[in-house]
Amino acid sequence: MTTRVRFAPSPTGKLHVGNVRTALMNVLQARSTGGTFILRIDDTDLERGTQAYEDGIRDDLNWLGLHWQETFSQSKRFNLYDEAAEKLKEMGLLYPAYDTAEELDRQRKLQAVKGLPPIYDRRALDLTDAQKAAFETEGRKPHWRFKLSGNSVSWTDLVRGEQSIETGSISDPVLIRGDGSYLYTLPSVVDDIDANITHVIRGEDHVTNSGAQIEIFRALGGVEPIFAHTPLLVDKDGGKLSKRLDSLSMGQLREQGYEPMAILSLLAKIGTSDPVEERFTIKQLADEFSFDKIGRAPARFDDDELRALNAKILHETPYAQVEGRLDALGVDGGEAFWLAIRDNVDVVDDAAGWNTTLFAPMAGMIDADDKAFCDTAAELVGDEADWSELVRKLKDNTDRKGRRLFMPLRKALTGRDHGPEMGPLLRLMGADRARARLRGEKA
Repeated sequence: MTTRVRFAPSPTGKLHVGNVRTALMNVLQARSTGGTFILRIDDTDLERGTQAYEDGIRDDLNWLGLHWQETFSQSKRFNLYDEAAEKLKEMGLLYPAYDTAEELDRQRKLQAVKGLPPIYDRRALDLTDAQKAAFETEGRKPHWRFKLSGNSVSWTDLVRGEQSIETGSISDPVLIRGDGSYLYTLPSVVDDIDANITHVIRGEDHVTNSGAQIEIFRALGGVEPIFAHTPLLVDKDGGKLSKRLDSLSMGQLREQGYEPMAILSLLAKIGTSDPVEERFTIKQLADEFSFDKIGRAPARFDDDELRALNAKILHETPYAQVEGRLDALGVDGGEAFWLAIRDNVDVVDDAAGWNTTLFAPMAGMIDADDKAFCDTAAELVGDEADWSELVRKLKDNTDRKGRRLFMPLRKALTGRDHGPEMGPLLRLMGADRARARLRGEKA
């Protein structure tokens, strides 16, 4: 069986980490099995969906490197959904219901009083033609419900193991609204059958839906796919991420300077038995991917872990991969500068601060007790600005060593008490600038 998976976002908002984790799981399954990843745009909500959001989804996926091999939009396929709906109606499995929202709410309240579950009581199945006509005359438009069998529906979930849904314990799902628009369920099943989807990988909030969808697959003559329902994301303290989704959109994370592989490394590893470690290619993630590694507990998304992964990736990133971004920041020094400072940046934009430190006119920090020592150092800086040579000369000409020697020099030369190795920094800074700063002059 050739693996065919799909990611099906709605163009009604920005792509955030929860969406991306689902897309990533699908991509990893496809790549680890030599299969096909399909991008399906679920744009049946013509009022809320926009082209701008769709373009943003595509841009974000491409930026992340989650490239698709096939793509289509549901808004171009209404004829297929209409055909499926007519087939279900002819089979007596899709029936009209005229209940208003108020009537349904009243029904649920009465069931609660009686200690009954809030399940639709199928009163619409008992309507006569005359009653339906009377509702139509009132101006009521029916919504259409799929008639569940009431039997147990079972499947083997790749994450959750053996699953069973008693369809008698859930309401007949509405497939078509009163205005004639389709809800998610029917178009999704029709598309999965038509696109020969073999695996549906999505969040565990869809588990109950799967019972009803499997019955629709079978009613339409399709074979249900293999399901994998992954635990949802929570924050590092176990709370919901829903209030933070805007700040965790790909646009926001990109603007904050996060690397695509840092985001993907974190999302691929949290909630699994693998340690959270940086990876540099999607192929590495695919080679390590297995549903057996995914646990049942919610996956914890930690901003600090993301930043740490980002830093580790940048510490190994060659100059060629960031050259254009450094140029855009107005950074001087070229490759030598990047190699000197990359171990001390969390995001590429941090390079701008080190550029200012090395090349902008500034006076370092010199404590009163270190003034004479720094004056001596200024006299001993050679024209080659060799750090090892300077340290050797200072040891020979002063009584300082260790931290008492190194820290005053770092503070005087960079205005900071920590940072990259001083050897490369001193060479980049140059002898003249170094001498001036050691004398307490702005240079």
